[in-house]
Amino acid sequence: MTAVPLSHQTFLALDFGLKRTGVAVGNRMLRQAQPRPTIRAEGDARFDKVAALLKEWQPDALVVGVPFHPDGAAHENTARAQKFARQLRGRFGLPVYEVDERYSTTEALADGAADADAGAACVILEQFLRNLV
Repeated sequence: MTAVPLSHQTFLALDFGLKRTGVAVGNRMLRQAQPRPTIRAEGDARFDKVAALLKEWQPDALVVGVPFHPDGAAHENTARAQKFARQLRGRFGLPVYEVDERYSTTEALADGAADADAGAACVILEQFLRNLV
């Protein structure tokens, strides 16, 4: 994992999907994530909703889940999520950390998440937070 500066305390996680993007917020101290309402928008409308979340939560950085096949191989959605991460970096000027999100939705559902997308974003963010030094 890329070194994360100690100045980065608050994070907004996004579980990118073509139609829905799960959202969670969390911080370095508690190392816990809280689900936020899932974004149900595409294209520029999705970025407008992300902008509103950034204004509300003022995160120091973003965390984006990047999917892979079980064997670690990339697929079509891998490239889409990585493009989304680059677009976030370019539009908002915040650091963006990518996290392997294999099985995040499965784990969220097993944990009883009412919203699988927001639950997956929580799993992604908590995985990221656990790995911080």
